[in-house]
Amino acid sequence: MHILIAEDDPTSLEFLAEGLRENGFTVDATQDGRQALVMLAQNTYDLIILDVMMPQIDGWEVLNRMRQHRIATPVLFLTACDTVSDRVKGLELGADDYLVKPFAWAELLARVRTLLRRSVTRPSDSLVVGDLELDLSRMKAHRNGMVIDLTAKEFQMLTLLARSKGEIVTRATLAEQIWGMPSFVESNAVDVALGRLRKKVDDPFATKLIHTIRGLGYTIKDE
Repeated sequence: MHILIAEDDPTSLEFLAEGLRENGFTVDATQDGRQALVMLAQNTYDLIILDVMMPQIDGWEVLNRMRQHRIATPVLFLTACDTVSDRVKGLELGADDYLVKPFAWAELLARVRTLLRRSVTRPSDSLVVGDLELDLSRMKAHRNGMVIDLTAKEFQMLTLLARSKGEIVTRATLAEQIWGMPSFVESNAVDVALGRLRKKVDDPFATKLIHTIRGLGYTIKDE
């Protein structure tokens, strides 16, 4: 597995790189967000460990540009930024996990392995709910013939809902299966992310597919 680490602190960068290499991973490392984007354009990675506070281009912007260019590589934020607004921002931009410094090495390694397991190639099939069609192999969404521009994380949320068509998907399930960190995700973060998804999937159309089940979670149905 090939991992990119973007971390501006040289001591932390060396510690992370050496530790992951000792555990059998191939690692590229940089202290600069701009260089991280260059490396992403030149190489294919299975995971990116991304610091927020970096020179020239910070981690937020690195992730934002990745998702804009349809780079769906899983991202683990490793940062001292631990406010609710920071976590919500990371999730909205499409982060897959969020680990706060200082951290235990065993936990970091467990999260890395979990994200890599979850990023196994998706089956090349499709899901249909009413006039909404999801192409799972290409991570594309269409509704009534119109392309819906989704981030990688939004596509994953929509896929989870579509696979559970007509059933209630709880906030806890979304937090765990989409971000893999239920203990760090506030319910309002999930609500914010679903709100953004709804604006893209439902707002332009008369028939609404995503529905809130008060006090429980969400469901998708074409009735």
